[in-house]
Amino acid sequence: MGFDFSFALSTVPTILGAIGTTLLVALISCFGAAGIGFGFEMLRRSGGLSGYAVRFLIDFIRATPVLAWLYFLYFVLPFYGIRLGALTVGILGLSVYFSGYLAEVFKAGIDAIPKGQQEASRAVGLSRADTIVFVIAPQMLRNIAAPLGNYFVSILKATPYLAVLAVPEMLGQAFDIASDTYRYAEPLTVAGILFLLLALAISQAVKRVETRLLGSTRR
Repeated sequence: MGFDFSFALSTVPTILGAIGTTLLVALISCFGAAGIGFGFEMLRRSGGLSGYAVRFLIDFIRATPVLAWLYFLYFVLPFYGIRLGALTVGILGLSVYFSGYLAEVFKAGIDAIPKGQQEASRAVGLSRADTIVFVIAPQMLRNIAAPLGNYFVSILKATPYLAVLAVPEMLGQAFDIASDTYRYAEPLTVAGILFLLLALAISQAVKRVETRLLGSTRR
């Protein structure tokens, strides 16, 4: 049975109809991972017992497969009375998983800031919170624009994992078509091409943002 191009084209509207869910999951997960990762990095820098605990947690998250987080949240938590919807589990799982990697990105971005910036902030009487918000964060964002964008693409490419939870993202829709028609090559190829186009578009957008940030820094 050969590849049917007409059938492949007929699957495009159905698969493309799930692009909103795919982008929504990727976008919310990106912000969630960034927020958790930044919190982890701030706790790690606080030192003491909490700093060591967060350091272990970051390493643990990075060493655990993303599917393990999704299965744990979806199948194990209900035994303890915590029931979450498939979409919520998908967003939370991706956020937690990628937070471990983004914590390292934030670490590199902060380490690239001259230490004199923080010393000057203390000298003028800024609190720790004000120093983070008004001094560290703006400079850090310029340093991490490129890797942060790359991880957004990585999160986008990880959304197909949510198919195991029956979340109606693009790969899930492709599998639904395949299971109904017993033709897998066409819908999976279409889903792969759409993911490729999305990843390329986001990569180009990230490059433009990075160029603008670098340009504003030089000026």
